[in-house]
Amino acid sequence: MTAESTELPLAAAFPDADREQWQRLVEGVLRKSGVTQATGAAAEDALATDLQDGIRIRPLYTAEDGAAPVGHPGFPPFVRGGSPEGTTVAGWDVRQRHVQTDPRRANEAVLADLENGTTSVWLTVGDGGVPVAGLAEALKGVYLDLAPVVLDAGADFAPAAEELLRLYTASGVALSEAVASLGADPLGLLARTGDDSKLRVQLEAAARLAGRCVAEAPGVRALTVDALPYHEAGGSAAEELGASLATGVAYLRQLTGAGLGVDDACRQLEFRYAATADQFLTIAKLRAARRLWARVAEVCGVSPEASAQRQHAVTSTVMMTRRDPWVNMLRTTVAGLSAGVGGADAVTVLPFDAALGVSDAFARRIARNTQSVLLEESHLSKVIDPAGGSWYVEHLTDELARAAWAFFQDIEGAGGQAAALRCGMLADRLAATWARRSEDLARRREPITGVSEFPHLAEAPVDREPAPAPVGGGLPRVRRDDAYERLRSRSDAHLAASGDRPKVLLAGFGPVAAHTARVAFAANLFQAGGIEPVQETVDAESAAGVFAGSGARIAVLCSSDAVYGEQAAAVAAALKSAGALRVYLAGKPGERREEFEAAGVDSFVFAGCDAVEVLSSALDVMEVA
Repeated sequence: MTAESTELPLAAAFPDADREQWQRLVEGVLRKSGVTQATGAAAEDALATDLQDGIRIRPLYTAEDGAAPVGHPGFPPFVRGGSPEGTTVAGWDVRQRHVQTDPRRANEAVLADLENGTTSVWLTVGDGGVPVAGLAEALKGVYLDLAPVVLDAGADFAPAAEELLRLYTASGVALSEAVASLGADPLGLLARTGDDSKLRVQLEAAARLAGRCVAEAPGVRALTVDALPYHEAGGSAAEELGASLATGVAYLRQLTGAGLGVDDACRQLEFRYAATADQFLTIAKLRAARRLWARVAEVCGVSPEASAQRQHAVTSTVMMTRRDPWVNMLRTTVAGLSAGVGGADAVTVLPFDAALGVSDAFARRIARNTQSVLLEESHLSKVIDPAGGSWYVEHLTDELARAAWAFFQDIEGAGGQAAALRCGMLADRLAATWARRSEDLARRREPITGVSEFPHLAEAPVDREPAPAPVGGGLPRVRRDDAYERLRSRSDAHLAASGDRPKVLLAGFGPVAAHTARVAFAANLFQAGGIEPVQETVDAESAAGVFAGSGARIAVLCSSDAVYGEQAAAVAAALKSAGALRVYLAGKPGERREEFEAAGVDSFVFAGCDAVEVLSSALDVMEVA
């Protein structure tokens, strides 16, 4: 085969497309859909998506949007990974979390997980977990020289660490060969509890523990920089990164002040981040985190060999739902994939029922197998930085890093992480971010499948044994489904008391083609609040009788705008005369609002309306407790 014959002349026969040509195509689509008459860059801008932290996602990225050089895997600034080989040799660490107060039951779960695919153990110890004295029983039968142990002991981190180190020695594993994470995180504990009365003592104890690890167990990390409290309080990706950066800097100051070298101090930290179902944002967050920490390490004089950030990614609890929890399997799959692609060293996929209580064996198995499929069948770990080189990902990584650095500077300006927690600055910023996101959730601009979109009222609930109550008193713990969960709980109480759910009549009128879409919209909307839809086709003469026989106490008019102009007033009046406590119209009222309201329409429901307010007021009208 000659060199000439290997060329592909087909592509050369077509002219290169430019951005202006693409924008003209966008203009045509938007004009036909009635979205906008904008042209050029304005038409492209109409397709952009605004994220938190002032980040805007454009619909098209090219080489012109490339960020600054990101280096190579395993070298500063570590955007492309903390080691040259990435996870290609052995895959990432599959780390399962265990929340049990009974050491025997914890041991059964730990052994089952290790025998079926996990590679390390994340164990809650002390308050809310197994007692420190029960750690030996919880780890009975675990080969400590093969399976790293990660402790989450809260205020009991010092005695728990001592007990784990004792177990290594007792099992014949030299401390110099041990691999573990002792989980000391005094600032994370302050964020969780709001109690700073022992902070100084805890920081000193953590520093002593780190000193012992450096001297006796170099494979053991004493401190964890846990960013989950900030994510779980409603913080954005940049706020999570900024808070973790401030925490890491505070620990570096503490450790070096206690006499450790800056390289040794860096090696004593492991960072923990949330992985969400927002695939690209999670990938960019983990890459940006390594870049940011590399900058801190550079300023502090850390050697390149010690400045790579060790990362543990955990699927987000904020995104987990209590209703239709099976959908959580999809969310955690995307989050686990994102964590692996983003370069996390260890990944925890929470079981799909984690929001309901203590996970059962089936849920833990699904969580394990999710990672097994990603590693062994999808081979995600076999490629170093698979997102690297994507103009979109590189640009998003850069923007996120800059936003996080700005927030980190705000925290440092407030006196550091401890001061920002004490004075409420951090809590206020997170609360403001969550308030803005809650507005999007309420208006279903951020839909929750199975909860605010496509809810299934007849689905049998999934019951689990209650989990130990987490420590509280500090930053709140939020979930995306909180507002809808409160509505559904009111509906459940009504069902338990009366034998029926509150009902709404969806009164479709006019041709079937005219009302089908809005009937489906209204059914979806009201079921999100636990209100059962009763769908009927009516006209002005039959509406009153249909309503009386429906068992509903409120009604929604459903048809097209054209049919509304002809029949809505008469149908609304008939429903009101039949005793409807509230009559809604599906769609925006436009210029006929006063006419509709005069006929008895009380409110209007449409895409983008405040669904939580609509549903809450509907339950109030029906006096559903």
